[in-house]
Amino acid sequence: MPTGSKPLVILFGSVVATTVLAALIAVATLWLGDRAQSDDDWVRHTLLVRNQTVRANALIRRAESSQRGYLITGSEDYLKPFGASVADFGPALDGLAKLTADNPKELASIARLRKLGAEKIAEMRATIDKQKAGQTAAAFAVVNTNVGMKLMDDIRSTALGMLAEEERLLKERQASADRFGHLLQIGSAAGVIAIFAVGLLVLLMIRRSFRVLGRAHDQLVATNHELVEQIHQREEAESRLRQVQKMEAIGQLTGGIAHDFNNMLGVISASLQLMQRRIERKEYTIDRFMDAATKAVERAAALTHRLLAFARQQPLSPQPLDANRMIANMSDLLRSTLGEQVRIEAVSAAGLWSTKVDSHQLENAILNVAINGRDAMKEGGKLTVETANAYLDESYARQHTEVAAGQHVMIAVTDTGTGMPPDVIARAFDPFFTTKPTGAGTGLGLSQVFGFVKQSKGHIKIYSEIGSGTAVKIYLPRFQGESEETTETETARVRSGSFTEVILVVEDEPLMRRLAVDALRELGYTVCEAESAANALKIVDERSDIVLLFTDVVMPDMNGKKLADEALRRRPGLKVLFTTGYTPNAVVHGGVLDAGAQFITKPFTVEQLGDKVRGVLEN
Repeated sequence: MPTGSKPLVILFGSVVATTVLAALIAVATLWLGDRAQSDDDWVRHTLLVRNQTVRANALIRRAESSQRGYLITGSEDYLKPFGASVADFGPALDGLAKLTADNPKELASIARLRKLGAEKIAEMRATIDKQKAGQTAAAFAVVNTNVGMKLMDDIRSTALGMLAEEERLLKERQASADRFGHLLQIGSAAGVIAIFAVGLLVLLMIRRSFRVLGRAHDQLVATNHELVEQIHQREEAESRLRQVQKMEAIGQLTGGIAHDFNNMLGVISASLQLMQRRIERKEYTIDRFMDAATKAVERAAALTHRLLAFARQQPLSPQPLDANRMIANMSDLLRSTLGEQVRIEAVSAAGLWSTKVDSHQLENAILNVAINGRDAMKEGGKLTVETANAYLDESYARQHTEVAAGQHVMIAVTDTGTGMPPDVIARAFDPFFTTKPTGAGTGLGLSQVFGFVKQSKGHIKIYSEIGSGTAVKIYLPRFQGESEETTETETARVRSGSFTEVILVVEDEPLMRRLAVDALRELGYTVCEAESAANALKIVDERSDIVLLFTDVVMPDMNGKKLADEALRRRPGLKVLFTTGYTPNAVVHGGVLDAGAQFITKPFTVEQLGDKVRGVLEN
């Protein structure tokens, strides 16, 4: 047993002993108190017996006195006390017998007293009857026989014997009561002394225990300081490890971006050089070089969008959505993309809740997951897309800190492929991480899905077992408002404008500004340009024919949002179109466009710019 715990054990034993002793004293006190009460009851009982005996004797003597008075005077007044005394004598003996029911000796004396009393009463009645009959001499002759006197002597003697017996019992019970009273006093005093002694022992043990606890506290404080120091050291080590992992992830990310962009820039650079050489030789068969450069630009733009999706910075336009209807509309796209070897099954939940999400990005996410599932089924298989209502409770939210507890719409994509081991699942959402052969994938598909789901305030989870396939579950928050499906209407694509329509281009990057100006002029617009917000506001003040402000968002001194607000204050009704290659700015909050804001993402093609400008001007 540890040294510090011994005083506590002794202290506990002392407290238990004190408690037991106090309980014994309490029990003994109660018992002695009951015994003393019993003795007091017996004393009162003895006094009652004595009083009842004296009363019975007094009744018979009163009856005798009344008899003598009547015999001497002949007055009927003496007969009333006689009759009352004789009538009460029997009940007095009955009460006395009830009080002494547990004493055979007293009961025998009462029986003798009852017999003698009956004989005395009979003798007195006989003399009274003779006196009433006028036989006074005969009555006195009965009295002179001394039979009555002898009976009275026996009655008195019997009563005195009973009184002596009760006196003896009274003294005996008083002695017993005194004895138990003394025992009670002695026991209480002994108990108090014992409790005091144990209390003193407990006090000493408590003082000793406090000293021991003080030493234990000092040891605990020292140990705690050591533990805190170890925790700090561990946190520093973990921080260094996280930094190393972060740098590794950044290295992997930048390496992947550099690789892909170098490939695309190489294609663009080589195509431009080849086109230039042919043009210098007056050869204009440069279509395939233009196609190659255009495709490289498109791939670079797609890569940028994927990176923004992973970083949760892509612009979203969420709308109320019925996931069942969207998946049904995707069936042809899934079949054509996945091929004939993959059997597709859609399981739609009845009464599915609505969610509010960017439908195009959700379609891309489902398509990305489905393609990964197809690639995991080399020899074909089954891909199931199902929906369900789900509730992520507080317990699940505590285990996944990024999850908001509540009602969600679940979309699950399950394949029957090879499955993924835990280490692959842990890295599945990392950018540029892929298990496919070199050149077979960019490693950005699932990272893009992950970024989109998180940006939509949802949750994504992978469940997989080797040889049994993989299920990717996407949880999107339930939308409580009215579900209004928006339908896209095809509009005529008007690519060109009119020279009467003046557009102000504001861009701080000279090359990008030059390209935007040339593209808009190619489309037929009249264009003026400014490299800063200050110059743009001067042009707005000078020219009243400007119909559209086409501005970059991220600019020094004053951003595009503030420029647009000031321009609209000066020129109410002016149309505004924003552009940027990066979205966490004044126009896009949390990845969602401000209501009514018109936006086109860099890089854009001439056709995309033409369509967007016409849409803004004609809205």
